[in-house]
Amino acid sequence: MAPTFTLGIDYGTNSVRALVVRTSDGAEFGSAVANYPSGRQGVLLDPKDHNVARQHPGDYLVGLEQSVRGALAAAKKKRGFAATQVVGIGVDSTGSSPMPVDAQNRPLALDKKWKKNLHAQCWLWKDHTSVREAARITTAAAEHRPHYIAKCGNTYSSEWFWAKIWHCLNVAPAVFDAAYSWVELADWIPSVLAGADMPAKVMRGVCCAGHKALYSDEWGGLPDKDFLALLDPKLAELRDRLYEKAHDATVPAGKLSAAWAKKLGLPAGIPIGIGEMDVHYGAIGCGVAEGVLVKVIGTSTCDCAVVSADKTVQDIPGICGIVKGSILPGYYGIEAGQSAVGDIFKWWVEGVCGGDGAAHGALTKAAAKQKPGQAGLLALDWNNGNRTILVDQQLTGLLLGQTLYTTSAEIYRALIEATAFGARAILERIQNYGVPVNRIVCAGGIAEKNPMLMQIYADITGCTMQVSGSSQACALGSAVAAAVLAGAHKSYPAAQKAMTSVKAKGYRPITANRKVYDQLYGLYRRVHDAFGGLNQNADLSRVMKELLEVKRRVASIQ
Repeated sequence: MAPTFTLGIDYGTNSVRALVVRTSDGAEFGSAVANYPSGRQGVLLDPKDHNVARQHPGDYLVGLEQSVRGALAAAKKKRGFAATQVVGIGVDSTGSSPMPVDAQNRPLALDKKWKKNLHAQCWLWKDHTSVREAARITTAAAEHRPHYIAKCGNTYSSEWFWAKIWHCLNVAPAVFDAAYSWVELADWIPSVLAGADMPAKVMRGVCCAGHKALYSDEWGGLPDKDFLALLDPKLAELRDRLYEKAHDATVPAGKLSAAWAKKLGLPAGIPIGIGEMDVHYGAIGCGVAEGVLVKVIGTSTCDCAVVSADKTVQDIPGICGIVKGSILPGYYGIEAGQSAVGDIFKWWVEGVCGGDGAAHGALTKAAAKQKPGQAGLLALDWNNGNRTILVDQQLTGLLLGQTLYTTSAEIYRALIEATAFGARAILERIQNYGVPVNRIVCAGGIAEKNPMLMQIYADITGCTMQVSGSSQACALGSAVAAAVLAGAHKSYPAAQKAMTSVKAKGYRPITANRKVYDQLYGLYRRVHDAFGGLNQNADLSRVMKELLEVKRRVASIQ
């Protein structure tokens, strides 16, 4: 029999990537990346408000056609491939990234009237303008519907669906009134491919719905209208124009329409996977299973774990959600993460130091020569707020211990260490609530390209760090989902076994480094808990001096 292929489409923060994969073994036959043309590296900003991050929906359509056609062209150069052998499509995206649409499922921003209006764009995941609304949702839910937020760490985030929509209503009521409905990017792209011409026809994924929109079958779907009316009556009215049911990845989002089949050069009628967030399909692409924590390390970081739906999972304070079927069907998906990781490194190297790609390499090389604790520095990884475990976007970054001799490379390493300390806080939180973690698999360009960072993560967490066999784990996970829907594999475990892998090289903790980092992590948690509001009586008077003590001790050993 001729081989079959699936297509994974991954919508990231700055670009969209398409990947052609052979279903029998996960071999990658072709890929292409299309950068979003609008804004600053695809992001629409507001110089008056650093919390604004939007994207023009038209960029998604341009990127869809460019990336898919490019990936197919690359695949056609290899023997054994033909576009007619593509049997399914999977789509993932950033989230929560909702956009206002009209009654025909067309984004408002594609209308000339709203084209330049920031509020009519897609509200990108890292838009943090909705802090006040998120806090009010948290307060209202705690008083009236505590079960709503118990599954998402007891705190609703400004990064999520309802907070953004409510903020739009508060600051741009004309845009809110013009919108017939709102659709997550992860749901909208599959609906476009399927030719859905009204929001009611959009198949919504439980991934975004459960983690970002307070959806659960346990309480009848989305938050009830009485609760939403407590926030604003217009939100209650909007509920009727959203959706009643959200689905896991056993349900297709539709079939490829004739119009888009012609545009892309693919067979019409092939199944389209339900949309999930990038890191959730990325977890599938990394071989996630019970006991395996997946870290997708990019501009931000998302941690994903699964626990069998046959078991009881405790509510875990400070995480991004426990949602049945949000990653793998038949499992609870558990999500946590950090609001900035790669973005912090980019800010330092390019924004502050004025460097470029070569500068990243030079600073990494210099930082790799340093020993843990050698610089006497300690940083907090909150340059874009804290997603987990504090769920507070009004927190900012911090650097302690710098002297007149501190170098840019030392600060670069301290920032990497800060993100690793944040990762350890997440790991300890979910383990303390009974989620098993026997091994960690990392994905993303940073995990692949920065051995120093991976070793630091291993030393600070005390866990061996493995790296996904695919450099495009999110797109691969989407392709795996498409393969199951198309019948190329009978189940997700079977598809993962055939199509995913990890690299042979892993990063094991170094005992000597762990001892130093354990002490530094104690200082990190002291500062973390004080500035994060967990310990308002914390004594920070010894932190600087203890950093100097660590620095002197490390120097005496060298």
